[in-house]
Amino acid sequence: MTKTPSHPPMVGAPDHTLRTSPILEGIDEDFSLDAEIETGVCYFNNVAYPIGTYVQSGDELLKCESRGVWVREGEREP
Repeated sequence: MTKTPSHPPMVGAPDHTLRTSPILEGIDEDFSLDAEIETGVCYFNNVAYPIGTYVQSGDELLKCESRGVWVREGEREP
């Protein structure tokens, strides 16, 4: 289990002109990704983050999960 860092990197808001992995509310076993989207990293505004990394976008805490998707972990003060 990965511990949430006390100060995850602030990544700002997703820029839809840059590569950003899908952001999900939670892991849904029925959710399927196209093979071309599925990766071993998550992207946020063209920056690659390894699986298990936490980032903060505004007040949302996101975690990079397997299959290369961001999962909302809750809210934090920016």
